Amino acid sequence: MSKVLQHIVARTYKPLLVKYLSKTRVYRRNDIELTIPPQVFHPGFFFSTQLLLQYIDKLELNNKKFLELGCGSGLIAIAAAKKGATVTATDINTVAIEELKKNSGQNNVSIEIIASDLFAAIPIQQFDVIAINPPYYKKQPVQEKDYAWYCGEKGEYFSIFFQVLKKYIHAGTKVFMVLFDGADMEMINSFAAKNNFTLRCVHQKKNLLEENFIFKIESV
Repeated sequence: MSKVLQHIVARTYKPLLVKYLSKTRVYRRNDIELTIPPQVFHPGFFFSTQLLLQYIDKLELNNKKFLELGCGSGLIAIAAAKKGATVTATDINTVAIEELKKNSGQNNVSIEIIASDLFAAIPIQQFDVIAINPPYYKKQPVQEKDYAWYCGEKGEYFSIFFQVLKKYIHAGTKVFMVLFDGADMEMINSFAAKNNFTLRCVHQKKNLLEENFIFKIESV
C-alpha cells in the first residue's frame, strides 16, 4: 500500500477507534470473554496482540511456566492458562491488573497477577516461555495507560528489559517479542547486543496500516 493511502486510512480509522474505545467494551475470542475498560490496551483492535497470540497458540504450553510481561487485557495470559500453562501476568497499569483479576475468574483460569514495572516486582525465577508486546514509541509516559505505548525518550524500557531478562530465563526458555515496522530496531538491537542477546525474526505479517514482526530473543 502506498504511503498516501496508508495516511488516508489511518486518519479515517483512528478517530472512529478512539471514540469506540472511550467506553468499557466486551471482547470475545473463541471461548474467552474479556471486559476491557478504556484505560486498558484493547487486543481486538491492535494487530500486534492478535499476531503474537496466534503464534503463541501454536506452542506446546501444558505444564510450562509462562510469563506475559505487560499483559494489558491479559488475553494472551488467559489463552496460555487454558492450554495448561502455569501463568504469571504483569502490568504497570493498576486498572489492567484489577480487571484481569475479574476476567481470569470469569474465564475459569488461575493466574498469578502482579502489578509490576517490567520485572521489578516479580520474584526471581526461570520461566519456560515469555511473551512481550512492548511499548515502542519514544516518548516519556505520563499516565499509567501511556506505558502501553511509550518506551521512554531514549528507549529506557528496552534498556532495562534486556539488562534484567537474564535473571528470568534458563537455557531452554523461549522469549517472544512482537514489534512493528515503525519501531527503532537499531536502538532495540543495540540494547540487546549490550546484554548478549540477539533478535531473530520468526514470523511477520502486514496489514493495511503496518507490518508486524515476531522476534525470538536468544542468548548469544
